[in-house]
Amino acid sequence: MDAFYASVEIRDDPSLRGRPVIVGGSSDRGVVAAASYEARVHGIRSAMPSARARQLCPHAVFLHGDHSRYQEVSARIMAIFDDVTPSVEPISLDEAFLDVAGATRLLGPPEAIARVIRDRIREQERLPASVGGGTSKLIAKLASVEAKPRIEGRSILPGPGVYVVPAGGEQAFLDPLPVRALWGVGPKTHDKLARLGVVRVADLRTVTLERLVGVLGQAQGQHLHAMARAHDRREVETNRAAKSISHEETFAHDLVDRGTLDRELVRMADAVAARMRASGVRGRTVVLKLRHADFRTVTRSHTLERSTHSAPTIHRTAREMFDQLDLGDGVRLLGVGVTSLTTDAADQLSFDDVLGAGDGAPAEAGRTSVEVDEATNSAIDEIRRRFGHTAIGPAVLATEDGLEQGKPGDEMWGPAQLPPR
Repeated sequence: MDAFYASVEIRDDPSLRGRPVIVGGSSDRGVVAAASYEARVHGIRSAMPSARARQLCPHAVFLHGDHSRYQEVSARIMAIFDDVTPSVEPISLDEAFLDVAGATRLLGPPEAIARVIRDRIREQERLPASVGGGTSKLIAKLASVEAKPRIEGRSILPGPGVYVVPAGGEQAFLDPLPVRALWGVGPKTHDKLARLGVVRVADLRTVTLERLVGVLGQAQGQHLHAMARAHDRREVETNRAAKSISHEETFAHDLVDRGTLDRELVRMADAVAARMRASGVRGRTVVLKLRHADFRTVTRSHTLERSTHSAPTIHRTAREMFDQLDLGDGVRLLGVGVTSLTTDAADQLSFDDVLGAGDGAPAEAGRTSVEVDEATNSAIDEIRRRFGHTAIGPAVLATEDGLEQGKPGDEMWGPAQLPPR
């Protein structure tokens, strides 16, 4: 999708058309999630600090965005993909790989299929998309970039919308591209390659495997040696399982009070647990992330004896790690996550579970604490499904105005408001 979040906002508010629109955290501590091409003309890009974006384009329209709305639009777009082929691998809300080898007999050659997809998205969602095609994920991804609009100076030049690299034309397509276009080439790797005289992919092909491994290490050296030669055997994975589920937020101002921060831990643990249950997964390793006022970042993790998707368990584990950390001059960012995910619900019960001293509420007659915990979680999820996510939640988050839970995704790009001065 082209500037997905910004394009959704412009579609829903036509008065924004032609204006530089930035979606993300609007405070000085936020980051840019998406920028319209009118904003990109000013040098604004995704992941840029919002403060820098405001310097580059003071007259830009900053929108905090609505992640749940973007999820809804994304689900409809993914349904279009599913109509074309069952082999769909979502990468994010606005991007997916499709294996269309089995659809060519019905829908025609790859370029025709690409145009069908693009036309359906435009007709159904009134949103722009760019489609790249090739014999591998690497080529298709890079081709999709070639299909997009591009910025030259202060001008926005329309892209072709569809760009397909024919079989046998992979090397001719890759060679003139800047080496930074390849997966795995970040700023540090780019600098190392530049010292070898590597600027284009064609340059990279002249470097021996042994030399690349010596400079970049075994894994990355082998990876880039293969990428430069269009060797990419990865298949489209239709059931890519999430490796972790997490929630982190950058605060509008540094927090120093442990009680206030613990409330944030409760809220984040509850959000993570709800997402885990919605995804049908449990996890064993709880991760705590804390960034100090001076940007020092600390990460701690603890592996439980058995998997869980219980908010109290996640919070308690995170809190134990949090209590051992020095807050210094304040906390800028806090995050809670769970890894080692599994869809296997089977767990070995302990005597504590039967006696009521295990994870969750005390056991009732004829029921283990695990069963009581599951029943509680099911009731919470059903109440939220029927009445909204703020209908029920941890008591510590209750205020005179309701629960301070926020909307899922509200703070994922940083705080919305400028910090007090």
